[in-house]
Amino acid sequence: MSTKKNENKKTIRVKQIRSGIGCTANMRQTLKALGLGKINRVAERPDNAATRGMVKSIPHLVEIVD
Repeated sequence: MSTKKNENKKTIRVKQIRSGIGCTANMRQTLKALGLGKINRVAERPDNAATRGMVKSIPHLVEIVD
């Protein structure tokens, strides 16, 4: 009786494209909350309203990749 809980969950991949230097502290904290911190790092996060809101708050620093 194996259950596959993680296979059905949607995720998005977020890539950092610019540095957080010179940005406000809130923007840097959002990068850290997404699991990013260096340019070209990619993090896989659950596709929910909270994650989408974080990405929307710093669109100039991150992008969603396929």
